[in-house]
Amino acid sequence: MNPPQPPLRSRTVDHLARGRAWLSRALGTDGHERHVILMLIKSTLAATVCWYVADDLWQAQSPAFAPFSAVAIMQVTVYQSLWQSLRYVAAVAVGVLIQGAMGQFVGPHLITFATVTLLALIIGRWRALRTEGSQVATAAMFAFSTYITVPGHEQWGALGQIVALVLTGCAIGTIVNLTLFPPLRHRTAEQGLRALAHATCDVLTDVEKALVDQNLDEKETASWQHRSAALLPLAAQAQDAVSRARESLAYNPRRLLREHRRHGDFTGYRNVVNALERVAGQVGALCRSLTYAQQDQTADTGRGGFLVAYGQVLAACCEVTRQLSALDENSLAEQTGPLREAAQRARSQLDALASHAHEAATPVLDTARPYGTLMAEAVRLVDDLEYACQVLDRSTNSSKRPYAVVEPP
Repeated sequence: MNPPQPPLRSRTVDHLARGRAWLSRALGTDGHERHVILMLIKSTLAATVCWYVADDLWQAQSPAFAPFSAVAIMQVTVYQSLWQSLRYVAAVAVGVLIQGAMGQFVGPHLITFATVTLLALIIGRWRALRTEGSQVATAAMFAFSTYITVPGHEQWGALGQIVALVLTGCAIGTIVNLTLFPPLRHRTAEQGLRALAHATCDVLTDVEKALVDQNLDEKETASWQHRSAALLPLAAQAQDAVSRARESLAYNPRRLLREHRRHGDFTGYRNVVNALERVAGQVGALCRSLTYAQQDQTADTGRGGFLVAYGQVLAACCEVTRQLSALDENSLAEQTGPLREAAQRARSQLDALASHAHEAATPVLDTARPYGTLMAEAVRLVDDLEYACQVLDRSTNSSKRPYAVVEPP
């Protein structure tokens, strides 16, 4: 039996509230909502200008080609718009050329349409055209329609007009995207890094609390493994965010403004995300090893004391990831000092764990036990977090830019 639906009035009020919240976010923050509104405004403006040029000024036979092309190539970055425009124009030109050539030699027959469509579909699979490959066949079909409806002496002129309209639409769309609030996605890289660090911190917090409280059980370790597995997709999203942020700088005139000159090529943030991606892998590995440790009930291994000390190492690592999850480019110079100190505390806790393992004769060299593996994973975890902090520290001190180029050691 289906659950009862809320009254229509209640649903309407709920939708209106969510709409107001969405508009509030668009007006208040430079986030996804504002980018959507800007994209709608720019697409509408570009399409309107294209229609005016194609219909009012040129009085073209098929003016819709221009605004359609402008909207089709409107992308979130100037770089994507430029390259998509080139591929789009190339695809349309090829499709029109195929139709013109086949129509000239074979004539406007059904077999011509079938041949043109087949050739266009084959050429459209060329990898260089990417997502625009389907436009080869689309352009060829529209060109065939135009070809059979105009007199013979005007056919090549009509086909050329299609290419000119598409070229005009792409040019106007690119110019609008280039001049009207061209997007800079530097915050996207920061947000991706924050999300990854925050999720890693959440997992480490739960693990270290269970270890320090000596409350390790099978259900908990299974939950940690599941949550740690979700960190790797987050790392991939963070990598993609850094790539988009770097791409948004290409050909973007806003980067010449004083407030945006500090942005480099995001290599510093990319190296931090790389380090956090390795950390995510280490967290997953140590969660699997903790499953084996939970099953090891041997009384003479110093199991409890070792795991408590291990939890203290994870607590120090969690503090590093917590600070990374609060990174802010406007105060990065002030944040690198506490980050460096947090990494040093994690190193001190790791040394304390090694001393405890030695004094308690924990069997870290026994391959049948998980303690040696846990020790190795703790070392790699601290190393990667230290490297992430060093990347930010070097980039800030050397160039005063959070995204300066920093080569890994």
